Amino acid sequence: MAGKPKLHYFNGRGRMESIRWLLAAAGVEFEEIFIETPEDWDKLRNDGHLMFQQVPMVEIDGMKMVQTRAILNYIATKYNLYGKDIKERALIDMYTEGIADLSEMIIVLPLCPPDQKEAKIALIKERTTDRYFPVFEKVLKSHGQDYLVGNRLSKADIHLVELLYYVEEIDPSLLANFPLLKALKTRISNLPTVKKFLQPGSQRKPPIDEKSLEQAKKIFRMK
Repeated sequence: MAGKPKLHYFNGRGRMESIRWLLAAAGVEFEEIFIETPEDWDKLRNDGHLMFQQVPMVEIDGMKMVQTRAILNYIATKYNLYGKDIKERALIDMYTEGIADLSEMIIVLPLCPPDQKEAKIALIKERTTDRYFPVFEKVLKSHGQDYLVGNRLSKADIHLVELLYYVEEIDPSLLANFPLLKALKTRISNLPTVKKFLQPGSQRKPPIDEKSLEQAKKIFRMK
């Protein structure tokens, strides 16, 4: 029997958090190997385990996988969260890419210079309410089903709900005009596997604070 997936990353959200969410939603237990010092980072790179000298890296099924989307697609396929046919997968991919566009803006926000942060947050709010959330609200309304694609749980639902939590951290009122998205968030959050992941003490990571950000910068030698 294969062991638990091993996740190599620093002890923070970053680009690994969506992988944590997807594994947790699939009911898969995983181990985390945190990169805590520049020496840990050097060793991982020098051992030849990072194809592009980047993390996230996930050890799963005898592979050392890199590139976030490749990892997510593998997990989704393995655990039946990627639609039933090629057309459903195309929809899931389109929705997921839109989700990733907005998520990326939020992920890099802590790295934003202080004098630019207010403008970046304003842009995130505008894109959230005017571009991205209306699309997903319309999708749910168009078919009246519980999930985005095929009336069953897919990685698109999980990624979207993860994003909804992040947006609420910025401004809870941004969800006010999207009742179907709020209902989706409640529905997914009450799935037993997701509910467990949302509990205190889980492997879900909190918003990055200044101390954690400085630690990450030291580890990866970021200016």
